[in-house]
Amino acid sequence: MKRLVFESWLLLLYFEWILRFRAFNALHRIVGGEAVRAIASTRLIPKEKLCEAMDLACVFYFKRVLCLQRSAATARLLRHHGWNAEMVIGAQVLPFQAHAWVEVDGAVVNDKPYVAEIFQPLERC
Repeated sequence: MKRLVFESWLLLLYFEWILRFRAFNALHRIVGGEAVRAIASTRLIPKEKLCEAMDLACVFYFKRVLCLQRSAATARLLRHHGWNAEMVIGAQVLPFQAHAWVEVDGAVVNDKPYVAEIFQPLERC
């Protein structure tokens, strides 16, 4: 578990750097361009365990982690470990809010399950 938390923490750091020094389209291209790694189903780490590692990495991160950074890192972590993860960016009109989360096979994995009902999806990658 320590290795997964450290890997998650490094992904948070990587996406912080992307968001700070590059444009949003770079983040979109990086997340969308990551292919799902082929892993035998018997060797798959449960997606719940990977999301738990990301949650712990967020706790140990040196500053507050926002949803876009967290979701980009989670999608990349899940894909690296063989899960077909998709980062979703959505918005609600009144009051205006935007949010990002990750889905695997259409089910929200790194947020509350009803988040997909509150926010209208704008982009998936």
